[in-house]
Amino acid sequence: EMQCLRPLHPSGADLMGVPWLADILVISSVPQFTNSPTLIVMVGLPARGKTYISKKLTRYLNWIGVPTKVFNLGQYRREAVQSYKSFEFFRPDNEEAMQIRKACASNALKDVVIYFSKEHGQVAVFDATNTTRERRVSIVSFAKEKGYKVFFVESICDDPDIIAQNITDVKVSSPDYLNCDKEEALADFLKRIECYKQTYVPLDDEKDRRLSYIKIFNVGSRYLVNCVRDHIQSRIVYYLMNIHVTPRSIYLSRHGESNMNLLGCIGGDSGLSPRGHKYATALGTFIKSQHIKDLKVWTSHMKRTIQTAEHLGIPYEQWKALNEIDAGVCEELTYEEIQDNHPEEFALRDQDKYRYRYPKGESYEDLVHRLEPVIMELERQENVLVVCHQAVMRCLLAYLLDKTAGTLPYLKCPLHTVLKLTPVAYGCKVEHVFLNVEAVNTHRERPGNVDVSRDPEEALKTIPDHF
Repeated sequence: EMQCLRPLHPSGADLMGVPWLADILVISSVPQFTNSPTLIVMVGLPARGKTYISKKLTRYLNWIGVPTKVFNLGQYRREAVQSYKSFEFFRPDNEEAMQIRKACASNALKDVVIYFSKEHGQVAVFDATNTTRERRVSIVSFAKEKGYKVFFVESICDDPDIIAQNITDVKVSSPDYLNCDKEEALADFLKRIECYKQTYVPLDDEKDRRLSYIKIFNVGSRYLVNCVRDHIQSRIVYYLMNIHVTPRSIYLSRHGESNMNLLGCIGGDSGLSPRGHKYATALGTFIKSQHIKDLKVWTSHMKRTIQTAEHLGIPYEQWKALNEIDAGVCEELTYEEIQDNHPEEFALRDQDKYRYRYPKGESYEDLVHRLEPVIMELERQENVLVVCHQAVMRCLLAYLLDKTAGTLPYLKCPLHTVLKLTPVAYGCKVEHVFLNVEAVNTHRERPGNVDVSRDPEEALKTIPDHF
């Protein structure tokens, strides 16, 4: 493994030619195991989308169950230097500022160690420019000493329109330019970029050939991937090669009210109720009024989503992955029947709704893994309407809105309501559109008493009263 991380001097010289240094590095390093923590190191000039990539990648990894956290160097710098004055702080010949910046990087990496050792993190994203070879060599040495794996993500962009858009959307409204004139902020930030350009050394295909990295050119027009070494790194590459920044909206809707909904039963494969058909018609009218360009419509393989999509008057695709969570032995039962027939299972589910798996069925955790291909395709597409089910919609929403596993199973996804999600800067803007067609309430709140010995009345306290 030692040769995979051949240390380089800041000048670019190969330090493995110095025998005593190689011995010191081997002695002081910790073995890398298959499940060693991974340090993702961002590389690139300011306004190249590094923070966007960091946040989005972290959201994805947390969603699939890999504990991940971003360490943004800008935040450390703002804590160390309370007031930002000008680009002069970033001049490479500003020795005092350089010392502060090095100390901030050191503090961030110390926090990474705490995150991995005390908080059971698996991936840390070091969100900084890391534009000099010297900085990257020091990070590799630090990681080698701790037994961490390192994966570099370099964003290279020379498209002036993309850079200008990023500066306008994010940078001039950052805490550095609070209460500052936008034109002045723009001018200052452009000078800040020039400061970094003076010392920027991109990852080199020859000198850095033993490092693991992906280079992203002009927000995904081209990629260069080098030395992917494990499962996590391959997942990162797969994800980063699917995301894009084209403006678009994602529409999420549950199917119209079903006959099973009217009976208060979970699961099953019933058709729509009369109000469900009425909603499907209203959904078609709403979608037409939006004048959405090249809209894709996806449904599950279940009757109630297909019947809802039929009213739209446009082609749709069926995904088996979008089928509702499989409730196993509890399929087509009411909550009262589950409590009567399987009281222990009902309590166990309330104790950990995300991880609980129905006997012969699925858990929300299983559902998240089933939906990963849907998320990847959602990232690749532009405007999409997903007609789905309550548990499925919760999983998709948790990804899009960065919700934790603990809150995911309790997200409110009412019938006959469209959620319009529009990606902005570092998140999503959400609009709830109720289409004015009444429906039953299928939301069950988190109960207070989750003990297996609770009485039936307590177990059923949070059941919606419409049943």
